[in-house]
Amino acid sequence: MPPVPPPLRPPLAGLALVGLMLWGALAPGRVEAQRQAQAGEPVVTPTSGLVTIESDLQRADNLTGVITASGNVRIVYPDRRVVATARQAQYFTREGRVVLSGDVDVIQVDGPSIQADRITYLVDQERVIAEPVRGGQVFSRFPVPQERREPRSPEAR
Repeated sequence: MPPVPPPLRPPLAGLALVGLMLWGALAPGRVEAQRQAQAGEPVVTPTSGLVTIESDLQRADNLTGVITASGNVRIVYPDRRVVATARQAQYFTREGRVVLSGDVDVIQVDGPSIQADRITYLVDQERVIAEPVRGGQVFSRFPVPQERREPRSPEAR
């Protein structure tokens, strides 16, 4: 009996990894949950797993294993509170690679953001590579947690 090839990852699951790409290593949900717990707020962790992809054109090529969304691409991943926009998004299922290209903006509500011409996410390595337009720069912004310090009393000064 011939060996059975591994199944292709579902197209939306692959592009859903775009949300993870956008700082999955930083575990933004955990950071927010910690903040909520420290503030005495109820901890809310959304778990719908739903990713929405809007674009002018979407196609999947089963021969190459490449899934492409092109033209005004907008990816929304509510569980991570992430929105990504680009001219094109591709998921290379066989390589485990997601590539966003053309005016890429990735924003997480109250979290990190990054702007680049091209962002590549290597799924298995959980590695992000952001590249600028030729002669330009990549721009990223991320919050740095501040330690809470009690104000010192006048006697301690």
